[in-house]
Amino acid sequence: MISQKIIQDILFEALRLGGDFAEVFIENRTNNSYQMIGGKLEKGVKGRDFGIGIRIYFGINSVYTYTNNLNSDNLIEMVRKAVHQKTINKDIEVMPFNNTEIVDYHNVLNTGNSTDEEKIDLMKRISKSAKNYDEVIKQVISNYVDYKQEIIIANTDGLYIEDERVRTRLSVSASAEANGDIQTGSMNKGAHQGFDFYNTVDVEFLGNEAARIAKTSLNSKYAPSGQMSVVLDNGFGGVLFHEASGHGLEATSVAKGISVYSGKSGQKVASDLVTAIDDGTIKNAWGSQNYDDEGNPTQKNVLIEKGILKSYMVDRLNGKIMNEKSSGSGRRQSYKYAPTSRMTNTYIDNGDSKFNEIIENTEYGLYCKYMGGGSVNPATGEFNFAVMEGYMVRNGKIEEPVRGATLIGTGFETLNNIDMVGDNLDFGQGMCGSVSGSVPVNVGQPTVRIKSMTVGGRSEEK
Repeated sequence: MISQKIIQDILFEALRLGGDFAEVFIENRTNNSYQMIGGKLEKGVKGRDFGIGIRIYFGINSVYTYTNNLNSDNLIEMVRKAVHQKTINKDIEVMPFNNTEIVDYHNVLNTGNSTDEEKIDLMKRISKSAKNYDEVIKQVISNYVDYKQEIIIANTDGLYIEDERVRTRLSVSASAEANGDIQTGSMNKGAHQGFDFYNTVDVEFLGNEAARIAKTSLNSKYAPSGQMSVVLDNGFGGVLFHEASGHGLEATSVAKGISVYSGKSGQKVASDLVTAIDDGTIKNAWGSQNYDDEGNPTQKNVLIEKGILKSYMVDRLNGKIMNEKSSGSGRRQSYKYAPTSRMTNTYIDNGDSKFNEIIENTEYGLYCKYMGGGSVNPATGEFNFAVMEGYMVRNGKIEEPVRGATLIGTGFETLNNIDMVGDNLDFGQGMCGSVSGSVPVNVGQPTVRIKSMTVGGRSEEK
């Protein structure tokens, strides 16, 4: 994409003008996306993103600039404009590049051999399965995306890495309607893998499940409000931990002292049953990659162990402020963004309880089979989340479905109120937005029970 000689010249100029560290991130990315509405292809987009981002450190401060004009004179001029100074460092040394041999966790196959017809056929299958589920299903929208991202990362410490990331995701949304009432259900699957991933996915199940959720909600009464036990099912239920606690464990906010978890390393922050992990090395997982976007190997980071805060997710720059090494957590959407600490595959680890045991030991509460969207304040951990599919639990049995439920609380309170953790860990896929753009993440957990939390609803039940 760009010669090592030009990269060395960029890094040298950054140090010559007073920087004490510099890095470049070069990206060549091909994207494919399609949308199908009502079984008909409505949109198809193919594109390419190509460019370079340059970051220069001055102590614990940094400047960042980017371009897709890779002319060598332009790149040097960009560095000069970004720095806005001509202070010459008399002792300049850019380390010779040490080309790193890539350790590839993911065994990606079929990265570019699938055809448009195969992708469209996949979308037709998932759309048809949702539409044919029941006559109340009036609209189905399916989306398919894939991309291949080739990167080069180099810095003044001599790091030089070339890597390739391949990802794909398929999603479906079904809308059910009766008597003017419309309810929606959705499902998706994605992986750090090529089109061969779909050989392992039951596409028809995803379509049926999205339609079933919509129909179930259509026939549900509104959820009651108040304090009660809440059972979160496995998989995408982990979005609650991701939002309510995960963001607060990123050095992006911890280093500034604006996280509720700042300064709490070694302290008890959750129930003894909770062990929470961020692991960027899980084979073919949606949020995985071999190296983070600063060139550090991704790793398995135990964040909370049996309720005790053990570590944070740390990028290079915030690590300088915190006096901690990078945990392989520096991520960015593209060359247009400077990296910062972000989650990869973040989950609550398995416990010892069985799903049936958790339900049978719940006298009264809400069972959340699938979670929807929500919002959180990382500084306080306060959150609210919609429940996409929920059921009342009475006397140890799952009873009638309910809709309109919202979970309200704080990360600290919720994690400390977890009193049962299942043994059925699973993951869900999503996109996470922050100051370094939108990145693919896995969220996960086994079934967990929160002994008491606030549920917002529209009805009262004693």
